Amino acid sequence: MSLAQKDSEATGAVTRRQLIDGRLVAADATFASLNPATGEVLGHAPEATEEQARKAVAAARRAFDTTDWATDTELRYRCLDQLHSALVEQREDLRELTIADAGSPRTLTYGAQLDEPIDLVRYYADLLKNRSFVEDMGAVEYMGQRHHRWVEWEAAGVAAAIIPYNYPNQLALAKLAPALAAGCTLVLKAAPDTPLVTLALGELIAEHTDIPAGVVNVLSSSQASVGEVLTTHPDVDLVSFTGASPTGRRIMAAASDTVKRVFLELGGKSALVVLDDADLKSAATYAAYMICLHSGQACAITSRMLVPGAHHDAIVEQVAKRLQRVPCGDPNDPKTYMGPLISERQRDKVDGMVQRAVAAGATLVTGGQKVDPGYFYQPTLLANVDPDSEIAQEEVFGPVLAVIPYDDDDHAVRIANNSIYGLSGAVQSADRERALAVARRIRTGTFSINGGNYFFSDTPFGGYKQSGIGREKGVAGLEEFMERKTFGEVVA
Repeated sequence: MSLAQKDSEATGAVTRRQLIDGRLVAADATFASLNPATGEVLGHAPEATEEQARKAVAAARRAFDTTDWATDTELRYRCLDQLHSALVEQREDLRELTIADAGSPRTLTYGAQLDEPIDLVRYYADLLKNRSFVEDMGAVEYMGQRHHRWVEWEAAGVAAAIIPYNYPNQLALAKLAPALAAGCTLVLKAAPDTPLVTLALGELIAEHTDIPAGVVNVLSSSQASVGEVLTTHPDVDLVSFTGASPTGRRIMAAASDTVKRVFLELGGKSALVVLDDADLKSAATYAAYMICLHSGQACAITSRMLVPGAHHDAIVEQVAKRLQRVPCGDPNDPKTYMGPLISERQRDKVDGMVQRAVAAGATLVTGGQKVDPGYFYQPTLLANVDPDSEIAQEEVFGPVLAVIPYDDDDHAVRIANNSIYGLSGAVQSADRERALAVARRIRTGTFSINGGNYFFSDTPFGGYKQSGIGREKGVAGLEEFMERKTFGEVVA
């Protein structure tokens, strides 16, 4: 039965299953997943118990300690190849489910919401096949003997992977694929707002791959206690978490009791710096369409626009015109660029931040309104924003752009770095060297020069400061799930 068939039974509100120790299992209780474009119940997910979480960890521990998964690269390659084939085969069913569960515009599923994550599985399968896991350090003379040294890379152990709702396929596969390539076993916890997509991934693994029982476990829960089990359990060796910085801080603290390795990809408040020689129309287009990407629900989007004070009003006018023309609405419509926010709770949060910004002195130029039915919010532009205000410092996770005037390049760099975050940034200028000079002074893990894209399977992604620890994707993403073991032996 295809994923589409499963989700079209009766009213479509079906209950998916968790993957624990090689078996697809239900739970005694469930919670609803809503379609954010309509507010209607799309399906139900199992409400995992703490005991099920512990069983999943025990299964992953046993699979790592008692099987040859961690050392059998041929098996791991075959399983990753099978997973990639299954994802390709079920791509269109997954596309429909992603649109409904995450509220993603259809056009975005041809990129980072689905097709690119599928390609990421292929990337890690090929990397596993072609990469050497041994580094020869040569021999040296020491105390009258010759010592040969080398380094071997091996799996880090049992991983707990916890993801948010905004890009469920990308986030799950960016953890799952390198973890499996490295030889880890893992427990993957779905986001409570988009559980159906991630649970479907568990079903594909169970039904279409030879991944041994216990190597991959997929849970869903709306309760924080399940995540706490995963982040504190002594049999978990590392935690890979993507989400909000406050949660990341708590996970880091929880993991410290057992000195777990942590990978944290956290929040952002990225700045787009428009230099005074930039093409204003091009900069305005970039700013408008970036802030509306998946309704602003992305950690790396440029939600602060830093503009020369002399050009502030002209740029604001250009951005406002473009925001008012962004195609918003039904995510199923191929013409739609921006769909809904994920939930009423998130929409209320966004609206509250906008209203407080206006009360604090920012100018509401356009937007700032809820749109029903569903959880839609108008693309919103705030001008003359104080760089120290809440709207300029806190992550909104909605289609809200704050325009901040600056005096000169040095002032722009200071404002850009005036943040606890350091995930991404962008600069627009007619002078490449000037743009690059500004980019290199801003402390972020990724950066766009004149609209350049850095987000690919082979490029590492992550942040400075409170935007996280470690890197996802690329070779660096594989190494997050591996340990280095250094050897030395006396040779003749």
